[in-house]
Amino acid sequence: MPTLLKIHVIDGHPQHELVWKKSQVPFICDGCKELGFGVCYQCPHKKCNYILHEQCAIRRPSPPFQQVFPKCNFQFHKENPLGSTTRVCDICASDIQGFLYQCTREDHDLHPHCASLPPVFSLPDSNTEIYLRKEIKSRCLKCQSKKRSGLSYVSSDGKLCYHVACLKEACLENWKKGYFQLDVIADDENKCLALQNLAPKHVVLRSKDQSSKARKGIKWVIIFLKLLVSAIFGEPLTLLSTLFQLYEN
Repeated sequence: MPTLLKIHVIDGHPQHELVWKKSQVPFICDGCKELGFGVCYQCPHKKCNYILHEQCAIRRPSPPFQQVFPKCNFQFHKENPLGSTTRVCDICASDIQGFLYQCTREDHDLHPHCASLPPVFSLPDSNTEIYLRKEIKSRCLKCQSKKRSGLSYVSSDGKLCYHVACLKEACLENWKKGYFQLDVIADDENKCLALQNLAPKHVVLRSKDQSSKARKGIKWVIIFLKLLVSAIFGEPLTLLSTLFQLYEN
């Protein structure tokens, strides 16, 4: 549960208090203008519908990214203090269109939501850990490339890797294709299509001819993807969790 169930964002939405909730549909944050899922703060007035990522509503003085950006001192801004100069998030490599953290010492910028990403977490029932890294040695499960701007999540054994930028783009594509609609996601075929879009060369339909080793490999990829989606978009909600049930048993 959050520290605050209600907040008053004076500099962004002074008219009403915002209420903590778990959104069951994807949304666009009115602060950073990025796609969001799950936990958020939203105005309860239907005619208003102002909504923020939890990280855009409750702002840290400086995000804890000393390991990745050791010389940086980040400060929160409602808009780019440098004016019309285009700024790019150093984690997800996409343009910054709203709220941001900007370094006062070096040329680095972060989306508030990206700035909250965990630097490390573990795969369940495994000794494998997942790290957020600048450089990777394995290919991304989505784009099949080792090089791309921004940071990546990579497993400690080096076998699983995903660019943060690629995962955000893939989830946005799935949303635009309608795969995150409740009536669509219930269909197993659409679940598979959504997952194949996340990892085109690694997620295939199950068949009787698949070996137990192949099924186990697919299962670990699915668990890896589920943890990444949860890390990047927040607490796994029913809408996204149903995607992964097709391969978890």
